[in-house]
Amino acid sequence: MHHIRNLTLVVIGSLIIAAAYNFLLIPHSILSSGLSGIAMMFGIVTPIDTGVLNFILNLPLLVIGIWKLGKKFITYTIVSVAVLSASLTILPVIKFTHEPILAALFGGVIAGIGIGIVFKASGSTGGFDIIAMLLSKKSSFPLGSIISALNAVVVVASGFVFGWDAAFNTLVSIYATGKVIDLIHTNHIKLTVTIITAKGDETKDALLARLYRGITVMEGKGGYTGEHRDILMTVITRYQLNEVKQIAKQVDPHAFINITQSVEVFGNFDRG
Repeated sequence: MHHIRNLTLVVIGSLIIAAAYNFLLIPHSILSSGLSGIAMMFGIVTPIDTGVLNFILNLPLLVIGIWKLGKKFITYTIVSVAVLSASLTILPVIKFTHEPILAALFGGVIAGIGIGIVFKASGSTGGFDIIAMLLSKKSSFPLGSIISALNAVVVVASGFVFGWDAAFNTLVSIYATGKVIDLIHTNHIKLTVTIITAKGDETKDALLARLYRGITVMEGKGGYTGEHRDILMTVITRYQLNEVKQIAKQVDPHAFINITQSVEVFGNFDRG
């Protein structure tokens, strides 16, 4: 039932994103963030359908992600990309407003709602999220900086192709999307999760089986009860937060979970 619930949320979120793109952003040549933005740009200037382009651009990343990223995360991401691409093809492009700035603002907000729902279901919409996660495994650059740099490419490209008014509207759209995602999900790219549990081995095994993240295990003792407890610590991306909480609570409903912002991470982020 939990898996079905997440898949349903991924589908709903992806449909909302497609509506924001076709009804508000694309009619005004305003781009979204990520590979979807690039697909939108080429879909506007060429006869190739935006949905088809979005799927083609994401396909190689999804194939790589199957081996390099968490299975559940990439499964939900594949569903999101498929539904979003199909919806962009099926839904008509309709200009809901004649004001570009309103289209940028509300298109960004609505897209952010959809993306936030997908994130809540432990998935992503593909594109730059996957690129950034793969690059962060091979470099010392923080994930958030990589995503920001890649999105800057979309804004600059929009300026050269559609003019700088469109580029500024694209920037407004991307900013609005990011702020809404923050409100729905979390405003931190990296999070440190500390789990205090009486079922340390079971929790550790469950997390390692379903997440591509290392875990540090320490021994602890309750200050009041004196009972033995295991302390598990891991650093995750915001996409994995919901899944980590669900896993920990499934193994030990009485586990104490503390989630804090990680301002900066050094060392091996993959297997720390």
